Amino acid sequence: MFVIVLGAPGVGKGTQANLLSQAFTIPHISTGDILRDAYKNQTQLGIEAHRLISKGNFVPDELVIGIIKETLLEDRCTNGVVLDGFPRTLPQAKTLDALFIELNTKDLFLVNLTVGDEEIIRRLTSRRTCHDCHSVFSLIEIEDDGKCPICGGENSLFHRSDDTEEVIKKRMGIFENQTLPVINYYDETRTLITVDGAQTIANVYQDIITKINATKL
Repeated sequence: MFVIVLGAPGVGKGTQANLLSQAFTIPHISTGDILRDAYKNQTQLGIEAHRLISKGNFVPDELVIGIIKETLLEDRCTNGVVLDGFPRTLPQAKTLDALFIELNTKDLFLVNLTVGDEEIIRRLTSRRTCHDCHSVFSLIEIEDDGKCPICGGENSLFHRSDDTEEVIKKRMGIFENQTLPVINYYDETRTLITVDGAQTIANVYQDIITKINATKL
């Protein structure tokens, strides 16, 4: 079973991808995780991607696709994956389609989370990230200031430098220009499951599960 979670920054892709990973017992893989793991394993593609990132350059679509293919061929991905934050561009989406055909991938579900712009800005300006486990939380989810609710790391939470309103608006602009066409493409070529991401985490998750089960019928 393969699930792709799509949506603008701050809609809750990572949170829902993690829940779906647990529900279906398949790996949750984000673009960042893929690049870090590829470099950690010292694959040729991973080393090249790290070289580009360390110089502040973007990783080309063909390189990201190569790393995605390496990841999907790993034993842990035999039964499927939950992809979070990929594909980000139309060329990536079309190449991923070809890769799924090559790998004879079945049971592919596309989940699109939607949230209003004002709510996205509110969420991202108030979120914190854990240095240790890389989990992300909003301030209302943190009971003990400075302590990670997941790994318990002391003084491990920080506010990302790109979680300012100015930077967030730029990221939303990039999403509209580069990733929104991906969502429109999938809406035209496949069954796209759209869910209101402004609900509670539990309700968003239940909505996704209900619509995935309905799509299976």
